[in-house]
Amino acid sequence: MPQTAIIHARIDPDTKAASEKILSTLGITPTEAIRLLYRQIALRGEYPLELKVPNVETATVIEKAERGEDIETFENADDLYASW
Repeated sequence: MPQTAIIHARIDPDTKAASEKILSTLGITPTEAIRLLYRQIALRGEYPLELKVPNVETATVIEKAERGEDIETFENADDLYASW
């Protein structure tokens, strides 16, 4: 089927650059990523990703992890399991 429909979208430059850097490492162009998203929506009949808003506790833990705070590391799986 010929590619004749056009989609225009505005996005902030930082998000665009960060996303395109990741897509590039995957060997996917932004256009291909959009086509994949739309194709999955069409095939599934729903949005293909689960979107959730984290509760306060989860959001706090995510923010700390992004700052590198309260991170535990383990030498192996046994040490990880022992920490539980």
